[in-house]
Amino acid sequence: MPVERTAFDDVRPLTFRNPEEVLDADELYTVYEIARLLQGLEPDADVDVETENILLDWAIPWMMQHSNDLVFAEPRASNEPGYYGVRTADD
Repeated sequence: MPVERTAFDDVRPLTFRNPEEVLDADELYTVYEIARLLQGLEPDADVDVETENILLDWAIPWMMQHSNDLVFAEPRASNEPGYYGVRTADD
């Protein structure tokens, strides 16, 4: 159900940081790690499944919005996720 705006003390503009502000250009990350970083958490932070799902709801659109600024590395094994990073001049 919608909530009255007046129920909140702090309503701020929605802004997304650029990949180079979030990711180290020398590292590649899983989508799960990127989701944590976007929320100011460490990439290996322990979060419950429900929280991780919410974090992914934010991370995936962010990655799509910045797809021209990101690179992708195939998983090293069939049971591993793919890895993403900041596009550099070498890419």
